[in-house]
Amino acid sequence: MRLPWRLRRGREAEERARRHLERAGLRTLARNWRARGGEIDLVMADGTAVVFVEVRSRGPGALAGAAESVDARKRARLVRAARAWLAREPRWSARPARFDVVTVEADGRLRWLRDAFRPEAGGV
Repeated sequence: MRLPWRLRRGREAEERARRHLERAGLRTLARNWRARGGEIDLVMADGTAVVFVEVRSRGPGALAGAAESVDARKRARLVRAARAWLAREPRWSARPARFDVVTVEADGRLRWLRDAFRPEAGGV
């Protein structure tokens, strides 16, 4: 069964982002991790830090760029999912954590936004 083009484009963007981050020295801990109310595209280790990565892609004709699509509601969902992941993986819970965004724009450009946002209150 063929995947819809939007889902296929998203998976290709996630794979491209994962390879890029691994070439930069990060190590993959989890992919497409789902929790009640949210999903984390990639969970990676960057030295001693755990990195929660949101991958966004935009096709031609998109009204907003990929980075702009990570709005306050999406950030809150990512933080909830990250907290759930850390609860399931306690060996990582005492380590520093950050949220990165990797965008793949319609023209194919990849941008890595390190520490793209911080949780509102209470940390991760």
